[in-house]
Amino acid sequence: MQDEPTPTELIKAVADFLRNEITPVIKGHDAFKLRVGINALDLVTRQLALEQGGDAAESERLKQLTGADGTLIELNRALSDKIAKGEVDLQTPGLAEHLWQTTMDKLAVDQPNYASYKRELGKS
Repeated sequence: MQDEPTPTELIKAVADFLRNEITPVIKGHDAFKLRVGINALDLVTRQLALEQGGDAAESERLKQLTGADGTLIELNRALSDKIAKGEVDLQTPGLAEHLWQTTMDKLAVDQPNYASYKRELGKS
């Protein structure tokens, strides 16, 4: 266990430094590669902030849908197997909601500026 700054704060500080101090002086393809790197740091920051809560909620939904226990990967595989075997479909209570919420949680990390994601957030 370390004291402050947290890993999230460190990653954000590096991304901000690159974005604000380095990006303005880099040109061409190197500027593109730098933006890709900054975007990766931003994604990791969001993942660290959101992953634990999203994974816990997803796991609980999967346990309800599959009637099983296990890791998140195991539970997702169990649900996939049930869907493939026709044991579960969109008429199954909770499945459509689970798929929608899982998608929204993933977009919050991966593409929080995606127009359709923002539009859906506005409906809530």
